[in-house]
Amino acid sequence: MTEPDPTLTHLDQRGNAQMVNIGEKPITERRAIAAGFVRCSAELIERIRRDDLAKGSVLQVARLAGIQAAKRTDEIIPLCHALPLDSVDVELELREDGVEIRATARATWKTGVEMEAYTAVCAAALTVIDMGKAVDRTMVIGNVRLLEKTGGKSGDYFAEPAAHEEKEHGS
Repeated sequence: MTEPDPTLTHLDQRGNAQMVNIGEKPITERRAIAAGFVRCSAELIERIRRDDLAKGSVLQVARLAGIQAAKRTDEIIPLCHALPLDSVDVELELREDGVEIRATARATWKTGVEMEAYTAVCAAALTVIDMGKAVDRTMVIGNVRLLEKTGGKSGDYFAEPAAHEEKEHGS
């Protein structure tokens, strides 16, 4: 039998999935920022801009969906810890080819908030699709990624900007 990889903290000695024991970890300030993009038709972008969809304000409802989802991440992702979020902020910005989504999660706790930020982005993106699908069935969620992570034992992380982002979205 090969030795388990100690960097894979969600596996026990036999290779079975396990929840990581965070009991002895110190409480620190943690922050994570994730982003994603929903590619949409020009017609849907215009309808969102005019706030002209039957289900209501797409950007406001998607923002609230992202916040709500982040607060329930441990109910969706099997091995995530429930953690006391200090704040979740979800920003949505209309671009000429879609909706850019950015979520920031913060907690003063024993484990990171990356999954909460990711979950907020994904829920907001799915809400854009749900609210706009009557106008545009070709929407695509893409480029969901971690932009920043601070706090905790593993240190800080800052993603390099992807070249295709600058070309696609004019960033």
